[in-house]
Amino acid sequence: MGKETKFIRPGDMAETYTKVSSLLENLFDGLNGMYFNSMLEKPVITIQSTPKAYGHFTLNDTWHVWDGSKDEKKKEINIGAGTIDRPIYEVAATLLHEMVHLYNYIHGVKDVSSNGMYHNKKFKEEAEKRGLVIEKHGKYGWTVTHPSGSLCMWLDKNGFTDIRMGRIENWKEDTGSSGGNVKKKCSTRKYQCCICGISVRATKEVRIKCIDCDMEMEVQ
Repeated sequence: MGKETKFIRPGDMAETYTKVSSLLENLFDGLNGMYFNSMLEKPVITIQSTPKAYGHFTLNDTWHVWDGSKDEKKKEINIGAGTIDRPIYEVAATLLHEMVHLYNYIHGVKDVSSNGMYHNKKFKEEAEKRGLVIEKHGKYGWTVTHPSGSLCMWLDKNGFTDIRMGRIENWKEDTGSSGGNVKKKCSTRKYQCCICGISVRATKEVRIKCIDCDMEMEVQ
């Protein structure tokens, strides 16, 4: 955490994949503590192709895990291998979207239709309590997901940086499909004072001034 993942040489692939997997594990733990009081049992977090979606959560126990003394079945949260190289704010929003589904499942809240596609207002309500901004898609409901300014600031504060690794895939973005979709462009902007360096985030273009330095802040 806090160290940017470098571009990959062929010999570094296994090590880099392990680092990315570890980053997602750490990100889950941090978001779990920040937004769920660490009450979510960690599922298996995978990096696999999910055409037309950025991620998914399995309602069924998908993994069989054992270590010689314990035999468990676990659910899965997947982050799409073809879109994991998006800005870390968006990857985190996808992971958090799926964590909200996990939270709702544990508490018996039905937040999607029977086919798992249409997200209802119950999903929107829980997601927006937990660092996400949700917009409605005409066909798939409250599924279009953005990181809030507070989530972006939390990621910056804890040193999470972009993942410079992704599977080459060719699929058309569908902002309505299930799986925690986020617009390609991050919905927040960082403004910084060029004199004292203090910074703030905004969810739209604004004119903002540092009162201490009497200087208009510039978008970064």
